[in-house]
Amino acid sequence: MSPAPRVDHQTHPSRYRHWKLLFEGAVATLVADFDEDGGLRAGYKLKLNSYDLGVDIELHDAVNRIRFEHPEVRCLVITSARERVFCSGANIFMLGLSSHAWKVNFCKFTNETRNGLEDSSAHGGLKFLAAVNGACAGGGYELALACDEIILVDDRSSAVSLPEVPLLGVLPGTGGLTRLTDKRRVRHDLADVFCTSAEGVRGQKAKDWRLVDEIAKPAAFAARVQERALQLAALSDRPTDGRGVALPPLARRIEADALHYTHVSATLDRARRVANLTVRGPVGPQPASIAAVESAGATWYPLQLGREMEDAILELRANEPEIGTWLIRTEGDPAAVLALDAMLDAHQGHWLVRETIALLRRTFSRLDVSSRSLFALIEPGSCFAGSLLELALACDRSYQLALPDDAEKAPKIALSEANFACYAMATGRSRLQRRFYGEPAAMSALRSALGRELDGDAAQALGLVTAAPDDIDWNDEIRIAIEERVAMSPDALTGLEANLRFNGPETMATRVFGRLTAWQNWIFQRPNAVGDKGALKVYGKGEKAAFDWNRV
Repeated sequence: MSPAPRVDHQTHPSRYRHWKLLFEGAVATLVADFDEDGGLRAGYKLKLNSYDLGVDIELHDAVNRIRFEHPEVRCLVITSARERVFCSGANIFMLGLSSHAWKVNFCKFTNETRNGLEDSSAHGGLKFLAAVNGACAGGGYELALACDEIILVDDRSSAVSLPEVPLLGVLPGTGGLTRLTDKRRVRHDLADVFCTSAEGVRGQKAKDWRLVDEIAKPAAFAARVQERALQLAALSDRPTDGRGVALPPLARRIEADALHYTHVSATLDRARRVANLTVRGPVGPQPASIAAVESAGATWYPLQLGREMEDAILELRANEPEIGTWLIRTEGDPAAVLALDAMLDAHQGHWLVRETIALLRRTFSRLDVSSRSLFALIEPGSCFAGSLLELALACDRSYQLALPDDAEKAPKIALSEANFACYAMATGRSRLQRRFYGEPAAMSALRSALGRELDGDAAQALGLVTAAPDDIDWNDEIRIAIEERVAMSPDALTGLEANLRFNGPETMATRVFGRLTAWQNWIFQRPNAVGDKGALKVYGKGEKAAFDWNRV
């Protein structure tokens, strides 16, 4: 396949090629009708509603627009326009043609999108119903699994299946195995049968095995879907009369070695394989009331910041795979960030504030699961406070410049209530809890420092930064740390970082991103899957896969 073109994660419903978004009161419907000729790259066709990254970029955009532009929507129904086909999953020929890195990033983005559905259901009141009106295989069933409930048409032919192991020699790549056990609690022996059977399970057996929630005959299917969607909508606390916020295209300038947004910028040092990512804090008077927030719309600082940060992270992940270390800085007034956090805290019951906090939470989580080394550099003029301190807490290391002879100029960090309550990781715990293992003495000491400006020595004493070099040692210590980091094996660093970032108890999300993804990552490189005679390579060619039968 030719070199990958740049991936753009921005789109708009007017440009969708794969989904149709319909609205009717409290229920929206997202209809899958994938353009066979609309693949993101050349060399494959999206037959039978099979999807690639471009399909999921549109899915992510559609859900985000419902979150912000249509607060009246309380339930989203996901279904298909195709007869007897819901979704046949990720396009196999796309996977067979793709590089390892492309496959992994594709799976990561689709995982984040599906986890986002569950996050919105749990924390945003938006419910999801999969109306499976035809064959539902692989990633198509994984999309259904991410919904709150699944209704399957009982037409004697439509089945749900996860055929990746028997057909392709790989695993379901978007959380299917984990959701079968952790979410739907399918008995492990039945799950074993299901995942090694290419034809899947249909009808009453699918319901009995807990693979779906309901079945309905074709004549009654549409009515039952509508009835259940309204019932799920009634469980939501999203407003019936909320004023939506339009999400215009981001003001973004892409240069050969830089990305520029209003509040975020990234410059690339290709020789050192380093990205310098800078986030600018709020400037000038900020909205102090909900009316003012609604008036600001998409330009409201935390909403615009969340959108820009998300896009920058996705840009760097998808399009700059050789830039392995991200240096994260901030610029601005810590007091302004703390004031913003106080406003968020005071109005977090309002739907728009809640959705904005959720956007930031999901965006910070993208940092956690990015296979990049993350260093925070806390320098004069920075504003690592409250919500923006999460950037430093997400990093593998943080360095705060100590200026013992100039207390006024010395950079400060500060905690807010948001660091304790708003931005849970995939583990369900805050980054402070991750950092200190939730130990009561440490957490109590942190709470006693709420709102205080902490210089390097104070921050290091509390354990909030890795090191606080003074101005004599700063340049050399940072230089050496970066040089050592970029010289290490990127594969080993990816494994190291993923293990150290996610300590403590597992959740369904951490298992999807950790155990399942790690195994899939390995399998995607094995000859049994991607060798010349591997199952993924020979699929559709009339040849039989040639396996190395040694168990590893």
